[in-house]
Amino acid sequence: MGLFKNKDERRIEREMKIRAGVRAIERSIREQSQFQEDFIKNAQHAKKIGDNNQYLFIRNSLKKTAAIKKMLERQLLTMKNFMLMQKQAQASQQFAESMAEMSKEIGRVFSEMDLTATQAQWEKAVTQAGTMDERMGMFLDAMEQSVVQGGPTSAKEELVSDEEIDRMISADVLASEKRELGQLDELESEIAKELGSKQKD
Repeated sequence: MGLFKNKDERRIEREMKIRAGVRAIERSIREQSQFQEDFIKNAQHAKKIGDNNQYLFIRNSLKKTAAIKKMLERQLLTMKNFMLMQKQAQASQQFAESMAEMSKEIGRVFSEMDLTATQAQWEKAVTQAGTMDERMGMFLDAMEQSVVQGGPTSAKEELVSDEEIDRMISADVLASEKRELGQLDELESEIAKELGSKQKD
C-alpha cells in the first residue's frame, strides 16, 4: 500500500514520524527531570540520616541522570534545528518547483508563438495595403481624368462642345443677375411706396 502513496502523503508521513520523535524526546527529558528531583530528595535524606554509602550511590545516579538529561536536551535541540532547516528547504523546494513550472509555461507559450509566421503575415498585409492604396489612387485618378475628359469619346463624337458649356454658364450667370436686378427693383418700389405713404400721413 505504501508503494502507491503520492509525494505529499509520503512527506506528511515523514513529518509525523519526526514530530513523534520530538515528542518522545521531550517526554524522556521530563522523566529525567522527575528522576533528578527524586534523586536529589533521596540524597538529602541519606545525608540527613548519615548514610554515606547511599549518599554516594544516589549522587552517582544523579550525575548519570543529569548527563542523560543533558544529552536528551542536545538531541531535542538538534531535532528542532533540523526541523527548521527542513522547513527552509521545503520553502526553497516550493520556490524551485514554482519557478520550474513557470519556466515550462513560458517555454510552452514561446514555442506556440510562431513569430516568423506572424512577421511574414504582417509583411504580406503591409504589402497588400500598400498595393491597395496604389490601386485606389490609380482608380480615383482614372475617374477624375474620365470626368475631366468627358469619357472615352473623341472630339468628333462630342455632343456638346466646351464653348456651348461656357455659353450655358454665362447665360445662367446673366439670368441670375437679371433675377437679382429684378428683386432690387421690387425692393426699391416697396421702399418708395412706404415713404410715400408716410409723407401723406
